[in-house]
Amino acid sequence: MIEAEGLVKRYGKTEAVAGVSLEVPAGTVLGVLGPNGAGKTTTVRMLSTLTAPDAGWARVAGHDVVRETKAVQAKIGVTAQDATLDDMLTGRQNLVMIGRLSGLRHGDSRRLAEALLDRFELTPAGNRIVKGYSGGMRRRLDLAAGLVTRPPVLFLDEPTTGLDPTSRVPMWGVIRELVADGATLLLTTQYLDEADELADRIVVVDHGRVIAAGTAAEPKARVGGAHLRVTVTTAHPEAAGLLSRFAAGDVTVSRDGRQLRAPVDARPGLAGAVVRVLVEAAIGVDDVEVHPPSLDDVFFALTGHPTQEQPGRDDLPSPAGRRLDPESQVTRA
Repeated sequence: MIEAEGLVKRYGKTEAVAGVSLEVPAGTVLGVLGPNGAGKTTTVRMLSTLTAPDAGWARVAGHDVVRETKAVQAKIGVTAQDATLDDMLTGRQNLVMIGRLSGLRHGDSRRLAEALLDRFELTPAGNRIVKGYSGGMRRRLDLAAGLVTRPPVLFLDEPTTGLDPTSRVPMWGVIRELVADGATLLLTTQYLDEADELADRIVVVDHGRVIAAGTAAEPKARVGGAHLRVTVTTAHPEAAGLLSRFAAGDVTVSRDGRQLRAPVDARPGLAGAVVRVLVEAAIGVDDVEVHPPSLDDVFFALTGHPTQEQPGRDDLPSPAGRRLDPESQVTRA
């Protein structure tokens, strides 16, 4: 239902997307993972006909996104990062208005608005001005707005950004319902647990390029079993060597030298033993965790930095626009 090959988008000298390829079979969810500036939103904008690619091609529901824009637009719904709602209208009025703009009769628009308010548990707030909605309510209403035309393909661009964990879980339930009803979803997110929960397959994007792809389980398998995360107070040249005593593989160090990670054979007392060894070497320790492998570990291993570390403007890479070489961005003990 969604396929792209070699998509490129440039803004001046900045290459926001540098050759993204992906595909999403019908009735499945593709999770596109990456930090701010990775190129996720620009990719969605090209796939949803909001901006034209400078190179490459894409089809949605069998239609070319450049040559058949109207046909693509008739098949898609888009939930953007920022809610595209009229703050001075009520939730019900927003949905009715979108229905009317989409060509529905007034009566049909009202009936559909009522059904969507009920589905997203917004009926009690239906007559309230959207300006007074909480963040979670706005995101639910924005997702409801994307379903007014009942599209077979949905682009959800960071649909739970800014929501607290309590508000994210109900949104996950709604997304699962959409897939169960037959929708095809492309979901961009910075929350790696979100992709783990919802996506059938994932692609990891960094600096405008896909650096890994597969099911959530496949890249996790590359990282190994339990994982040790250590944050030291200040970078120390001996820290990685000391952690290698406990590691079952390579010790990976962040660029600033403060975050260290390694696969380990988890055992009782491991965290305490790590702290003792570091403190004896006069290395301050801010945090130690031992946990099952996560997609965050995968991203760190591939890029040498955690997702929140990527600099630059939202959805634009750094001016160099270069691909990170996973092998050159890590330090191994």
